[in-house]
Amino acid sequence: MSGYRDILLRLRQSFPQPISDRFHDAYFVFSIMRTLDAVDRLKSDAPLLGEPSPLNYDAALKTRVAEDPLPIEDVQRQLVERLEGMPIWGHPLSQINVVATPTIASVIGSLLPAIYNPNLASDETSFGVAQAEAMVTAMTADLIGYDPDQSSGVFTFGGTGALLYGVKLGIEKAFPDAIERGVPPGGVLLASTHSHYAKLNVAGWLGLGEQNVIHIPTHLDNSIDVEQLEAAARRAIESDKRIAAFIACLGTTDAFGLDNLDAIVDLRDRLVQEYELDYRPHVHADAVIGWAWSVFNDYDFEQNELGFRPRTIRALAAAHRVIQHLHRADSVGIDFHKTGFAPYISTLFLVKDQSDMRLLVRGREEMPYLFQSGQRHPAMFTLETSRGGGGVLAALANLRLFGKQGLRALLGHLVEMAEWLREHLEGHSCTTVLNPENVGTVTLFRVYPDGVDTWTIKDRELHDPNAGEEVERHNEFNRQVFQYLHERAMQGKGVHLSKTECYRTGASGVPIVGLKSYILTPFIEQAHTKLLVDTVLEAREAVMRGGAPATT
Repeated sequence: MSGYRDILLRLRQSFPQPISDRFHDAYFVFSIMRTLDAVDRLKSDAPLLGEPSPLNYDAALKTRVAEDPLPIEDVQRQLVERLEGMPIWGHPLSQINVVATPTIASVIGSLLPAIYNPNLASDETSFGVAQAEAMVTAMTADLIGYDPDQSSGVFTFGGTGALLYGVKLGIEKAFPDAIERGVPPGGVLLASTHSHYAKLNVAGWLGLGEQNVIHIPTHLDNSIDVEQLEAAARRAIESDKRIAAFIACLGTTDAFGLDNLDAIVDLRDRLVQEYELDYRPHVHADAVIGWAWSVFNDYDFEQNELGFRPRTIRALAAAHRVIQHLHRADSVGIDFHKTGFAPYISTLFLVKDQSDMRLLVRGREEMPYLFQSGQRHPAMFTLETSRGGGGVLAALANLRLFGKQGLRALLGHLVEMAEWLREHLEGHSCTTVLNPENVGTVTLFRVYPDGVDTWTIKDRELHDPNAGEEVERHNEFNRQVFQYLHERAMQGKGVHLSKTECYRTGASGVPIVGLKSYILTPFIEQAHTKLLVDTVLEAREAVMRGGAPATT
């Protein structure tokens, strides 16, 4: 049996060496390269890594820690095995929700902090990475139209985290000292029915309560109905409720709905003046997807120097007309791991007025073992004490890599491919695009069996209160088409698509199911959009025949 010193000496070789050792450094690099080679062997023409097999959670729950250490080579092999069956998000046939493929630069940005483990609680534990957070904050603030000298920001644990910070600031404005005394009853959030369900998580976790989220109906383009928002806000105020926050969605997950942020801020200001409120309701822009379109704020759409085709430039300009007003929000949530092409998790919470963060500050005396040196100490006001630097350096890497022109080219290409897909779908009598007014990269559509008039069916399903049975029948047909496509995709064949169980709720009260293509890979071309439609048509024929996906 080995003594502890023998084990220790072996384990030391499993760490990056703190003092330069060229032989061990080469072993470290070789270990990473060998791992990447093993992953590369899992690639094929299919949009998956390796051959997926059924997940066995019963077996997983029987896993236990072994008695003895394993060599890195064995651990590496077991880790690579965990990737088998994973979709390759960058594959042109992978169009599942809003998951981006990271750039090489952003992977390096994530790798370096993984090696040296900075903690953004303070610059005494993160040094230059803390400065990088300030750099990314200033760059992004300037991009969306904030004054970088007056704004502030921190990276957090995803879009829900950014929303949580925004609503927390709103609670402190509506209920001063809530952070010390607790949240009294009477607070409400106002958000659209199609905004992210994170609003419910946040309301529950912050003590407002899910029942105090007021859901506002949307227009057919999934943007909030501002007139109904105003009516709801007035009812709340006149019932002695206090508005913790207005949540404006700048790019809904399902259909890239864009709320009229300009009108929402105007409404907030008007209500404050008219009702002589003793607080200013917070406006948070949930722009985790739509923020990237800010690169078009200073793009000349008439000159169109990048040469986008007319239908694409029209869509880009339409999105810009709304997103250009991001600077009017009190705070903004930004996901670089979505339309910024960085690895998870890379989310920035931005505030327009840095003094808002003082509402969350804790005293140094509460943290006597921290902040012995340095200048920047975000942990004095952040929810998290431990914040890694991977998201920060990944975001910085891509902002440097792309510049405005690079991100414009990427977004323009994605929108152009989504437009091509809609054109292909519109060219068939059995498919209907549910969000034809969409100006983003997501396409929702339905497939119908023979004998359905697709010229009129969409309006009937949306507006006819007696169409519930018909809607559900077609819902089931689309579920079967999706299941066929999914099973084919899991065999490494065809296109990976998503599905939503509720594009909108029709007048009958029955939610309308939609198939969803979310294009977010730079490798897609027009031929892939045609292949997608051909695959959908193949699935439709198979479902009508009562057939099952091929297994060979």
